[in-house]
Amino acid sequence: MDIQAMEENLLRISETWNAYNSEFEDSDEFKFFMKRLPMNYFLNTSTIMHLWTMDSNFQRRYEQLENTMKQLFLKAQKIVHKLFSLSKRCHKQPLISLPRQRSSTYWLNRIQSILYCNENVLLGSFSEETHSCTCPNDQVACHGFLPCIVGDGAACLTCAPDNRTRCGSCNTGYMLSQGLCKPEVADSTEHYIGFETDLQDLEMKYLLQKTDRRIEVHAIFISNDMRLNSWFDPSWRKRMLLTLKSNKYKSSLVHMILGLSLQICLTKNSTLEPVLAVYVNPFGGSHSESWFMPVNENSFPDWERTKLDLPLQCYNWTLTLGNKWKTFFETVHIYLRSRIKSNGPNGNESIYYEPLEFIDPSRNLGYMKINNIQVFGYSMHFDPEAIRDLILQLDYPYTQGSQDSALLQLLEIRDRVNKLSPPGQRRLDLFSCLLRHRLKLSTSEVVRIQSALQAFNAKLPNTVDYDTTKLCS
Repeated sequence: MDIQAMEENLLRISETWNAYNSEFEDSDEFKFFMKRLPMNYFLNTSTIMHLWTMDSNFQRRYEQLENTMKQLFLKAQKIVHKLFSLSKRCHKQPLISLPRQRSSTYWLNRIQSILYCNENVLLGSFSEETHSCTCPNDQVACHGFLPCIVGDGAACLTCAPDNRTRCGSCNTGYMLSQGLCKPEVADSTEHYIGFETDLQDLEMKYLLQKTDRRIEVHAIFISNDMRLNSWFDPSWRKRMLLTLKSNKYKSSLVHMILGLSLQICLTKNSTLEPVLAVYVNPFGGSHSESWFMPVNENSFPDWERTKLDLPLQCYNWTLTLGNKWKTFFETVHIYLRSRIKSNGPNGNESIYYEPLEFIDPSRNLGYMKINNIQVFGYSMHFDPEAIRDLILQLDYPYTQGSQDSALLQLLEIRDRVNKLSPPGQRRLDLFSCLLRHRLKLSTSEVVRIQSALQAFNAKLPNTVDYDTTKLCS
């Protein structure tokens, strides 16, 4: 067999190769597979491949094509090897043209091109990367309408039935806007609960320094251990409980604490030193549902003492939280203990002794008097019925999408409430306290709402949930 005959054989193999590919594309299996492909959303190559593996007839027809092509390719390779051997001493090199193998990737792209670049009797080439067609004739467009992309996140949940190029509905956490899915933003929660005051930081700081009554929250003083403006012997009790309770009968308000102030007086030459421990109850309930204020720990503010110009040893004790450490309160519990202040051995340092019961009972250490206690902060609008209405929509949504809207608003309220918990490794679950004591919900209802919010939050884009520490039962 001469070189020319082998070249002609190679040419015939290439023609047969093209014929087999055309036969595959014209086969009933290929046409039936194309006919069954969904047209109501965009098909990427992964989706087409999945549908391909589900169609056993089409798969068998493709395997038949692959086997035939392998035999042709082996035959072509043998001829090429012979051509190289015979043409070593020839002046003229032979024309060698091997047919290009067509993998499944080629056919996946071919299917996309038929679907999306097949207008005006022209078949173009589709690029999934650029989401566009390259047409054989620049003067005539071959690209058809591309359906919307269905998937997770910002992709469509479904395409619009009247216009497949636009989204018809969106995934959880996204809203439909002009045919696109955009991240949902919770409507304002100010209608349900307030958080902010009109005061600027500098104004607030000035008013707190002046203990201005304009930012005083009305609170009822309660104590079984002592009375305001009355002298008492602090040694008769290890610790005394002083309670300030905001007006709990006003269900339309919640209160924010910005600072505390006590005016404490001691008799002349007294060696007593007051020690204060503060517990805050955010929304009511039992005393055990209060958290300890970590005064002078981890950058938390400390008490400031200012001596008053009075004949007695009177001091203003002020704890300023400000905007940075402000938090909800319904009740403030102050535990008052006393310790004995004494000069150290060097005379230039103070030593404290406690507890008082180890001191000789006959020894009088002086008396103490608390003239006033004030809570500074502000009261905010609170609508429990409106929040109950939001919760009701979790089970009985008014309209399509109102359930997601209600969940978004409840998430916003939950996160803003919990953000005002005290410093610590984990936030306190103040939101459950709000539901339990201000909305009077049962424990099982609170658990159900929290579970619904966690499940919804997990579906939202770019969100990280956080663990909380239980405060209220």
